[in-house]
Amino acid sequence: MSSTAKHFLWEQHGKVGLLTLQRRERKNALTFESYAQLRDTFLGLGADRSTRAVVITGEGGEFCSGGDVHEIIGPLTKSSAPALLAFTRMTGDLVRAMRRCPQPIIAAIDGTCAGAGAVLAMASDMRFGTPAAKIAFLFIRVGLAGCDMGACAILPRLIGHGRASELLFTGRSLGGEEAHAWGFLNRLSTPEQLLPQALELATSLGEGPAFAHGMTKNQLNVEWDMSLEAALEAEAQAQSICMQTNDFRRAYTAFVNRQEPHFEGD
Repeated sequence: MSSTAKHFLWEQHGKVGLLTLQRRERKNALTFESYAQLRDTFLGLGADRSTRAVVITGEGGEFCSGGDVHEIIGPLTKSSAPALLAFTRMTGDLVRAMRRCPQPIIAAIDGTCAGAGAVLAMASDMRFGTPAAKIAFLFIRVGLAGCDMGACAILPRLIGHGRASELLFTGRSLGGEEAHAWGFLNRLSTPEQLLPQALELATSLGEGPAFAHGMTKNQLNVEWDMSLEAALEAEAQAQSICMQTNDFRRAYTAFVNRQEPHFEGD
């Protein structure tokens, strides 16, 4: 995987990939190109055995201000209906790629986290933030519906239907402390500790059983619309597959020998 891209930087920290959004002058706003580059990056992780966890953050004390007003919203007002649908499907493909990649994704959020930036955080598996984080699903403020990039499906599952409705109908900003109290943020950190703590957890996850982590993520996705009976059967089959891995046998051998297991992801 390339270490650089037009609007973000990818750095490998051992088994952890650190993705830093980079457009400081625009609060790391997204463009047509960066949406596609991010989608392709997360799609590529499906075949990347060297990366076992991902941290996504932004530079300059900001996370992401969403789609660039001048480079995205302006052109969209002049686009044809087929072009508009192609764009909205492409942005949805980014969320789909984040949810389908087997690696756990941790968003490290400071400052502005708005619009599509809030969706990037939402689509991650876990979120760390600072009290200065400002999370807002701003679509209504530009005359659009809150149902963007899966927000109406995912956000209620994170914070509840009523709270999600409030954010999507009003577009109001959710501060870091309130976001933590509501369950949107898993952990509240100082700005100095935000990235180190996110990388610490990602590193710990990266040392774990990668195949099993991927299975957990897959089941969290597919069991959304299953009955309990279907979910129990799906989990029985998933766990039986994990029991056939070398990592399962390694963990048993390490336990018998009173050692820490060394997982290889196979």
